Amino acid sequence: MLYLSLRQYEYVCAIGRSGSLSAAAQQLHVSQPALSAALAKIEDHLGHPLFIRRRGSGMAVTPQGRAFIEEAEALLARAARLEDPSRPHPGAGRLNLGCFVDLAPFVLARALHGLRGAIPEVTVTYRADRFEALISGLIKGQIDLAITYDLGMDAGFTREKLYDSRPCAIVNPEHPMAGAARASLADLTAFPLILSEEGLSAQHMLNLFRRKSLTPFVAHRAASLEILRSLAAHGEGVGVSYANPASARSYDGKPIITLPISDPEAAESVILARHGTGPADPQIALAQTILSEMLGQA
Repeated sequence: MLYLSLRQYEYVCAIGRSGSLSAAAQQLHVSQPALSAALAKIEDHLGHPLFIRRRGSGMAVTPQGRAFIEEAEALLARAARLEDPSRPHPGAGRLNLGCFVDLAPFVLARALHGLRGAIPEVTVTYRADRFEALISGLIKGQIDLAITYDLGMDAGFTREKLYDSRPCAIVNPEHPMAGAARASLADLTAFPLILSEEGLSAQHMLNLFRRKSLTPFVAHRAASLEILRSLAAHGEGVGVSYANPASARSYDGKPIITLPISDPEAAESVILARHGTGPADPQIALAQTILSEMLGQA
């Protein structure tokens, strides 16, 4: 005999869609206390939480909750088709991939192509965004896996290292450092710098200098990698970035030179991350294996 009714599955799905008990209760035409009590009974029966209660910011879906909701929605769809056989059949599954915006031009297309070839029955969508947005998307269950740098994540995330990335200094051909084979963090303090305006990225770079008791002068915080490269190409300073496109020219056609930054501690890991530390949903685990094999030697 089944413990959970279809109505209880509807409760969980409605909370997942709306992100709050009050909104879900209105949609379902039940009181909020009754819905909260029903959810508590469901979670108690399952033995794990489906949502994280966050005071003042609604309900965040746990990884187990996301998997449960996907199965529940499929079950409800099948039940609806029994009543109305004319209803269309849903797809086999969905996977939502996130990617840090500066990494996306280098790895995202290859990742999508590989996933769609290996698991064609799964609909793969993607989102290229900044660190904070990716972390938020993972926590809320809007992103299943993210390709990003290992910045800003706490112990509530599972990480798998794909490869190490090293930063480079970007200068124009007339710059005093243009003829060097490499640059050190200490070398860079002699010149105005151009960093990303992305908060965690800039903070990480500045921390590298601070750990060596160095004080850099930041002249610009660029809104994108190509703005950073263009500013460097026009002599506005030395650009510093982990992303290093193959082109030796900026978007506006100016020549640039990239120098590897030699300090060993400047290396940063590119990782595959998911929210939660327990076993992954089988579909997510399969996608993680595919991406690890594909990008691990990037």
